[in-house]
Amino acid sequence: MRNIPLDSVDAIARAVLAIGTDYPAGTMLHTHSHRRAQFLYGATGVMEVGTDDGAWVVPPQRGVWIPAGKPHRVRMLGVSTRSLYIEPRDVPRKGDQCEVLNVSPLLRQLLMEAIEVPPEYDRQGRDGVLMRLVLHEVARAEALPLLHVPLPRDPALAGLCVEFLRQPGIHVAPSTWAAQLNVSERTFNRRFGLETGMAFGKWRQRACVLVALSRLAAGEPVTVVALDMGYDSPGAFSTMFRKTLGRPPSHFTMG
Repeated sequence: MRNIPLDSVDAIARAVLAIGTDYPAGTMLHTHSHRRAQFLYGATGVMEVGTDDGAWVVPPQRGVWIPAGKPHRVRMLGVSTRSLYIEPRDVPRKGDQCEVLNVSPLLRQLLMEAIEVPPEYDRQGRDGVLMRLVLHEVARAEALPLLHVPLPRDPALAGLCVEFLRQPGIHVAPSTWAAQLNVSERTFNRRFGLETGMAFGKWRQRACVLVALSRLAAGEPVTVVALDMGYDSPGAFSTMFRKTLGRPPSHFTMG
């Protein structure tokens, strides 16, 4: 199925439905949720996924697992998607958090085949076997936690984190945020760690990487991104980027 709304097929009694959708660059899907769980795969482009408790960046050839009923928003940067929509009783992954998942060559091919399957497919025939196999492959897919930054539940602290994601800077100091919250730096660091499960410095670096990933995929030069975020040189930025994601920034640039 291609470029059709989920609502038109959601009620069909099948464990898995697959839909392919092409989005213009910059498309924003505002906060919404699905009755079914979703595995959203980007064959091209980059996706930014946000919920009340975290932000994820999904590079090309990766996918994001979205639990059933989870409110989320997605910004598409030149993305052609292949989505699986899975009945809650049949979900292959547990938990209430989104996850970015690695997509194996087998899973990638299954996703491409799945969108050619009609909505009322024969559950006992070839199409039914294909859909059962795709669930097995989603279940065993490797999670990529480095492509996620958690957001605190405390409204004031969450507001600072969201603002940082809009304009990140690698030299922003915890003392600055502590002053804005009218607490000591020690209290701030303890609260931040409890709320996010990460030290402030590690969170700040990962957030910079995720925002940079989106900007690079949109075609911005490495030098511009590096200097905007306060790095002393593109080389310093590239070193940090490679340490975090295992690949240089050039791997994610357009062209």
